[in-house]
Amino acid sequence: MNTLSKIESALPLPVTVDDILAARARISGAIVRTPTLTSKTLSHMLGAKVYLKFENLQFTAAYKERGALNRLLLLDDAARDKGVIAASAGNHAQGLAYHGARLGLPVTIVMPRTTPTVKVMQTEGHGATVVLHGETFDDAYAHARTLEVERGLTFVHPFDEPDIIAGQGTVALEMLEDAPDIDTLAIPIGGGGLFSGMGTAARAMKPDMRLIGIQAELYPSMYDYIKDADLPCSGDTLAEGIAVKEPGQLTRRFVERLANDVVLVSERSLEQAVSLLLQIEKTVVEGAGAAGLAAMLSHREMFAGRTVGLVLCGGNIDTRLLANVLLRDLARSGRLARLRIRLQDRPGALYHVARIFDEQQVNILELAHQRIFTNLPVKGLSLDVECETRDGEHLDRLIVALREASYDVSPIEVA
Repeated sequence: MNTLSKIESALPLPVTVDDILAARARISGAIVRTPTLTSKTLSHMLGAKVYLKFENLQFTAAYKERGALNRLLLLDDAARDKGVIAASAGNHAQGLAYHGARLGLPVTIVMPRTTPTVKVMQTEGHGATVVLHGETFDDAYAHARTLEVERGLTFVHPFDEPDIIAGQGTVALEMLEDAPDIDTLAIPIGGGGLFSGMGTAARAMKPDMRLIGIQAELYPSMYDYIKDADLPCSGDTLAEGIAVKEPGQLTRRFVERLANDVVLVSERSLEQAVSLLLQIEKTVVEGAGAAGLAAMLSHREMFAGRTVGLVLCGGNIDTRLLANVLLRDLARSGRLARLRIRLQDRPGALYHVARIFDEQQVNILELAHQRIFTNLPVKGLSLDVECETRDGEHLDRLIVALREASYDVSPIEVA
């Protein structure tokens, strides 16, 4: 640890539970007090008592409203008149835009030109002025800081400000009031604002609270800092809400001081968690919102026998992406499959294969023949069959039946 780090670690943290309590009083009535409910099915599945905090039920479907509103309410009159600016392509933009419009306060959001149109439209729909600039978030951020100076606007950081952290900490106050038996919190970390606020509140209410930070494997920025590692930060993650390349200068101090551990979760576990929450709890979450459950699926021994609080921190997921996640989960569980079957190109060949599917009570969804682009002899063909089964064992029985009928069959796996 260098000299500056030693000095920072000795300084008191700039947000206390009193700040968080004040933030709760300030934003009360304008923020949904979302429920904290036990999931009996997930508890049984994971060998722990699991509580879920449904922050995806906020008006903009994410917890980010809390910090944004707290920050806006603390502005002086001059700053309110000129307005605020932020760089964001996600939930921070929408939370700031919605509450800015509600308070009659001008909001400008700078987004990369690559931002999906739906996110631009949603942010504009909440009353913000959207400026598209650059190809990356870093480009947008730099431009926002330039406009801040040129126009005399107040910059509102998505995570690295005390007022933002205090607002996010109100999530933990509500959780522990509703479920005081929680002894472990699994909190997603992108920039670290949610962890910083929740961790501060939780430790003040229950000093022995176990705090676990969760990051996506593709973006382990805070993990790298805490563990003194050097894993790369890049890639297309399902959890884009926590895809942050550089942790906050302020929030890293909170995480370093408060976290019992920071763990990573794979893309596959994130997909599984999103799917399980929809199937079991009938609730839609984005990848970041499922990170806590993904951690419990990936690191079961860490949470076994404990009473765990998970924050479903956001529900803004593209519907087409959600459909793909659900279909991939069906494929991995064996309920949806694609089989490649080698046939001889002769009359009745398809009929005989279909008869086996009928005998095994497997529903055929789609067929695709391939005669040209194949390495089979000219009188052979490849048949891809997309089918629906009850579960993995049902699929295995189908494959055995096909092979017993002398068919060369192989499943096409999902990554």
